[in-house]
Amino acid sequence: MKYPDGQDVRLGDKVKLCDDVGIVVCSIDTGEYSADHPEAAWGYLKKGVMISFPKHGLIHYEEPEADLQLISRSCP
Repeated sequence: MKYPDGQDVRLGDKVKLCDDVGIVVCSIDTGEYSADHPEAAWGYLKKGVMISFPKHGLIHYEEPEADLQLISRSCP
């Protein structure tokens, strides 16, 4: 999946949606999963990403929201 600005969404990205800041916890598209959100739990979704937000909770996206913004990348 890509952000509205065309950049690839990556595991660990810090993102902003409306008034909440979240973290990309898995990218089903690239086969990357955090320890707390393993492939065994989310791989059945087949595509997209999962983002964890304090206010909005865990959200699965196949396409990004128009106002989803990358704030920063995680360290490699």
